[in-house]
Amino acid sequence: MNRTQRAALAAETDRLVAEGRYGPVPAATLHLPDEPLSEPGPGGTSTVEVTDETTLAAARRLTATGDDPVACLNFASAKNPGGGYATGAQAQEESLARSSALVASLRTAPEFHEHHRAQRDPLYTDRVVHSPGVPVFRDDAGRLVEPYRVAFLTAAAPNAGALRQPADLAGVLRRRAARVLGVALTHGHRRLVLGAWGCGVFRNDPAQVAAAFADLLGPGGRYAGAFDLVVFAVPDVTNRRPFAAAFGVGDRPAG
Repeated sequence: MNRTQRAALAAETDRLVAEGRYGPVPAATLHLPDEPLSEPGPGGTSTVEVTDETTLAAARRLTATGDDPVACLNFASAKNPGGGYATGAQAQEESLARSSALVASLRTAPEFHEHHRAQRDPLYTDRVVHSPGVPVFRDDAGRLVEPYRVAFLTAAAPNAGALRQPADLAGVLRRRAARVLGVALTHGHRRLVLGAWGCGVFRNDPAQVAAAFADLLGPGGRYAGAFDLVVFAVPDVTNRRPFAAAFGVGDRPAG
């Protein structure tokens, strides 16, 4: 699919959502950086998978295999809902935006993008948007599929490639990842789809991103056992290997 075709699909998606083809757009909730969130209780065990699949593929797979709602991390542009989806850009957020009502939901919480447009720090902030029950109705090839619903957790990773001065990227990633997990827990999600957040155009080191999540979800971590299943869906093998290593699990196909 070329850029022109992707832009045409984005326009069609916007039209279908505006027409109400998949029901009303769920309102999103913006969680500010210092807002109290739920803390995990004691005990519990989590299954962590690192898989060769996209976020969309993992979301569809999990939705088909259980009734508990699935929450997916949207690797967000800090400044524009859906990133460059309308002009046919291609990255994880753009794929989600073309395939669902995510952008329409994000537009109900405009403060997230307005705040980041107004400030120039490429580290961005720990704001997280929760979009519940968003209808998803396309696959990765752009084909219409039987709709299913997932929640989206929208958060911008720091833009490491735009930094002009040294920064504690590992600390920022860990703190922001904790906010993502805290928002998921606050909204009652037990199954998550995460991934190589910020490891594309933002140029974060996948080993650092993997370490941030492993510190939080692994043995002794703040969110150890807080979720039933966490899938790191990483279709690029170079990005996937650090996640498999960080969690001590095999790098395997989905399913």
